[in-house]
Amino acid sequence: MTVGKQVKSMLGGLGVTFRTMMKPAVTVQYPHEKEEVAPRSRGVIALKEENCTVCMLCARSCPDWCIYIEGHKEKRPPRREGGRERSVSVLDRFDIDYALCMYCGICVEVCPFDALHWSPEFEYSEISIAELLHDKERLNEWELTVPEAEPLELGAEIKGKKK
Repeated sequence: MTVGKQVKSMLGGLGVTFRTMMKPAVTVQYPHEKEEVAPRSRGVIALKEENCTVCMLCARSCPDWCIYIEGHKEKRPPRREGGRERSVSVLDRFDIDYALCMYCGICVEVCPFDALHWSPEFEYSEISIAELLHDKERLNEWELTVPEAEPLELGAEIKGKKK
């Protein structure tokens, strides 16, 4: 390669560099600037405590075993006159260890009572890894950030209901 060709190629490369330097940056300077996330993005798992029946399906389905559930049974009055007392499961503890969780979403999918949802919240880092064990109160707070489900398309059927 001759010296003239080397200089020409070097000047061409510098030209590309200078043109790129003059363009505005497209990088979001997090945490000073925050990018808008998609409304149905998968950030963190949120718990709707009143829907949880302590069935343990989410904990048993979790491949990482990062969900810890404890509950107890309470007697409730009969629903109608002449009926028997009924036994109801009450949730005492629902923790997710986000240090172990791989965010696969299996727990959200298997929950038959819609107690678990994906929240678009993604800022939940902690200083200590031990603080990544989030309890039901923290998971309930994230439920407030879960957007409403989009309406069904015309002609769509709801699972289990027939026209």
